[in-house]
Amino acid sequence: MSDQFTVTNPATGEVIAEIKVNSEEEIKEALKNGHKEFKQWSKINAHERSKLIRAWSELVKQNIEEIAQLMTMENGKPLKEARGEVIYSTDYLDWYAEEAKRIYGKTIPANNESKKIIVSRQPVGLVAAITPWNFPTAMMARKAAPALAAGCTFIVKPAAETPLSGMKFIDLAHEAGIPKDAIQYVNGPGSVVGKLFTDSEYVRKITFTGSTSVGKTLIKNSADTMKHVTMELGGHAPLIVAEDADVDYAVAQTIGTKFRNAGQTCVCANRVLVHDSIVDQFAKKFAEETRKLTVGNGMDKETDIGPIINKKGYDKIVAQIENAVKEGAEVLTGNEFDADEEQGYYFIKPTVLKNINMDMTIMHEETFGPIAPIMSFSTLEEAVEIANGTPYGLAAYFFTNDYRTGNYLHDHLDFGIIGWNDGGPSAAHAPFGGMKESGLGREGGQEGIEPYLETKYLSIGNL
Repeated sequence: MSDQFTVTNPATGEVIAEIKVNSEEEIKEALKNGHKEFKQWSKINAHERSKLIRAWSELVKQNIEEIAQLMTMENGKPLKEARGEVIYSTDYLDWYAEEAKRIYGKTIPANNESKKIIVSRQPVGLVAAITPWNFPTAMMARKAAPALAAGCTFIVKPAAETPLSGMKFIDLAHEAGIPKDAIQYVNGPGSVVGKLFTDSEYVRKITFTGSTSVGKTLIKNSADTMKHVTMELGGHAPLIVAEDADVDYAVAQTIGTKFRNAGQTCVCANRVLVHDSIVDQFAKKFAEETRKLTVGNGMDKETDIGPIINKKGYDKIVAQIENAVKEGAEVLTGNEFDADEEQGYYFIKPTVLKNINMDMTIMHEETFGPIAPIMSFSTLEEAVEIANGTPYGLAAYFFTNDYRTGNYLHDHLDFGIIGWNDGGPSAAHAPFGGMKESGLGREGGQEGIEPYLETKYLSIGNL
């Protein structure tokens, strides 16, 4: 294992930082320290934990610009999006600072007058997290905030592509007074760190955001020690535009959900399904609006679309476009590239494809890029069949002003997150997670703290 790794700016290829790789011994020591700290942190009363998490949130708010600039340099997303992510991250800190004080037990009426039954909740223990590169602080906050609020200690491996903003985020937790062993980060190869996490006797829960294949490996490896797991995995989000939809509104919302972070999100629209009576109108308007988006360095104010994170992601996107065009797709806009492997940057102009069919790769594989494939449908039943026809069930969107159509689609779409006339449904106070192979458990909302708690039942006799 190398002693360090390089973090580069995906918009320029410029080296930003050299980060120390933690040795296996250092990681094991960190896990041991997190386990030891759990005994102290879990005994701190909920109101004090709440104050510390709030103090952390306030420090993050005071450092929004610094964190956002780090994020844009290492991730590539436009600076305005990076600022939005940092603010979104504090939403989780603020929400779970309050939820720390809402971890309630209960009493259950006994079936014997000489007994009393009490149910209480307690934290699971040390939590190990692996977070993705596309939302380096938001996904960290979504996991760390409920863990700390519940009384767990927390250790995270940030993504190798984007460790800087997450490391700064956790450093601010320490500045706020949260003990250093209560929340830690380690850096290293995912396969190595992940195995150390799953094998450790000290870790009681694994939480991961990333690909389904890696999630399955973590689940399998966690089984030997019966760890709790929360998995937010891959997606292949459909976006359905019904016959009665407001086309201009649907276009604007689709632009937002499709091209955020250059389409490199797990909940961005991956398949746009439009009723055949309005597909030409929608496609024309959508292509017109897409052409207005500016591609460039995320540090430039006018940039709407930043770079693709790396060559692997770029090659996958290009291959999907080439396959679609070969199979008969019409390019309405885009399909233009600016890439330099030697320099280390990869840009793709937002691309809109029409006349999509189910033989095309893009209808079956998650794209993770600024490509919008448009396919028409005739009936709602057909749209639902296409939408549900993947192993994934993370996010879905639909646009209609008919309550009957809306209720039908809500009831029949097998996805954990659904936006009805809403291209941005994510919120700290709502449960986020998927069905089928898109994950296990929920993050956010009241539901988000549950995976960090054990239930203990006490029956008192001889009263």
